[in-house]
Amino acid sequence: MAAAAVSEAWPELELAERERRRELLLTGPGLEERVRAAGGQLPPRLFTLPLLHYLEVSGCGSLRAPGPGLAQGLPQLHSLVLRRNALGPGLSPELGPLPALRVLDLSGNALEALPPGQGLGPAEPPGLPQLQSLNLSGNRLRELPADLARCAPRLQSLNLTGNCLDSFPAELFRPGALPLLSELAAADNCLRELSPDIAHLASLKTLDLSNNQLSEIPAELADCPKLKEINFRGNKLRDKRLEKMVSGCQTRSILEYLRVGGRGGGKGKGRAEGSEKEDSRKKRRERKQRREGGDGEEQDVGDAGRLLLRVLHVSENPAPLTVRVSPEVRDVRPYIVGAVVRGMDLQPGNALKRFLTSQTKLHEDLCEKRTAATLATHELRAVKGPLLYCARPPQDLKIVPLGRKEAKAKELVRQLQLEAEEQRKQKKRQSVSGLHRYLHLLDGNENYPCLVDADGDVISFPPITNSEKTKVKKTTSDLFLEVTSATSLQICKDVMDALILKMAEMNKYTLENKEEGSLSDTEADAVSGQLSDPRTNPSAGKDGPSLLVVEQVRVVDLEGSLKVVYPSKADLATAPPHVTVVR
Repeated sequence: MAAAAVSEAWPELELAERERRRELLLTGPGLEERVRAAGGQLPPRLFTLPLLHYLEVSGCGSLRAPGPGLAQGLPQLHSLVLRRNALGPGLSPELGPLPALRVLDLSGNALEALPPGQGLGPAEPPGLPQLQSLNLSGNRLRELPADLARCAPRLQSLNLTGNCLDSFPAELFRPGALPLLSELAAADNCLRELSPDIAHLASLKTLDLSNNQLSEIPAELADCPKLKEINFRGNKLRDKRLEKMVSGCQTRSILEYLRVGGRGGGKGKGRAEGSEKEDSRKKRRERKQRREGGDGEEQDVGDAGRLLLRVLHVSENPAPLTVRVSPEVRDVRPYIVGAVVRGMDLQPGNALKRFLTSQTKLHEDLCEKRTAATLATHELRAVKGPLLYCARPPQDLKIVPLGRKEAKAKELVRQLQLEAEEQRKQKKRQSVSGLHRYLHLLDGNENYPCLVDADGDVISFPPITNSEKTKVKKTTSDLFLEVTSATSLQICKDVMDALILKMAEMNKYTLENKEEGSLSDTEADAVSGQLSDPRTNPSAGKDGPSLLVVEQVRVVDLEGSLKVVYPSKADLATAPPHVTVVR
């Protein structure tokens, strides 16, 4: 009787066991009540699925601890995503050892500390020996465990954004402690000091310490041999010239300033003051030159090296695109943001392939294999607005999927399941590729989400595919972008920010590096199942700034009340220094 009750309460576990699945996602409106009934922990039966490689439990306000048995029961786990739950103040019991784990996401919880026995795992031997990515953002951490580097010695990416940290443990920067760490993000904390020992992070490429309480930046930071991008905005630095530089200069200029003696305090002060006077004279000369009709150059970033994103407000747009949202998506996939981008050029060389590959990477990384969000791009000219975002029964949802004939969603999913089984048999392994990897994301849904145009045609069926009708061709220059999520509006905005900034980077690269030969539409289809392509930007030349126009798209309910508009003033706010967003 008890076993039957567990099966009834957790049908996903029974299905995963029966189909020998390697990926499992637990989310949705019914999850919170089931976890509460299990004592605020995950059900023990979950830890009897030893084949699992990927496990996500997200958006559950009643989940306070994973529960005992995780480490012993899931030895092959590669990715563990426990985002936006209520884990905290510590982890009891501790998570590790998890010998195969590579990705650990504990963001958006209530963690305050991770002491020995209530943390990530043991330090000796390392509890997480293969861990590459650790996301602890959006918690309440006051300090990091001193043995973090010993617990996860192969860490490559560490995200600590949005906590209460006032310092890093000295052990984190000891020589050889984290030889592979390339990304460190600790924005929006209370950090008061950055140790000169950060120079011991030999692989560090990206450092974000914006919006903290730092007063100095150690000159030794310039000794990080691979450092390419830094962000110290929002810190009140003693050296006012340096404070100004971190708000607008390229990383190379800032590191050079630190290297020659500029830092938060006294050393190099005379040189800094002299440089400041020279800069002031240079700016006066530039203003005079502009008044006299000269070209004038920017001090740190030349005009030709800049990327321009012009945001077109709804009020400035004679025909803005609008997405209406039907209430039934609330229980399926409630969040959506949209945007229109004009001026892409993906015709030359491998530009289209790079575009598709970059979106595939976004799906794998920021979208967490489409479990956090799904993005799709469309040929704008084929999009008939206004659009309707709704949910339909699988037997009523018709779509012409990319590269396939028209089918009902029920038939399409069945066909993809059969193809997945055939793949497994042919390759003699459990994993599958392509769209088949995302079928489990539909499990348990009576209705499927879809985006419908004014002609009544379904142009998108997230998270599976979008339509042949709006497929992006090589001649496309204007695109409609959409990002949907079952878990968070903010993740939709984050993905859209990343996509648009990547498009700007790629457009500039294409303009500056004209290539011979181009990717055929057939080849483009082979690269990605749900992505697209664009065209030349006639307004930007090789010697001028690269310009993309981003038009706001409003998402409203059926009565017309605004739910979200993108991009708002708060969006695209983290653009790197060489990208100028004109609003």
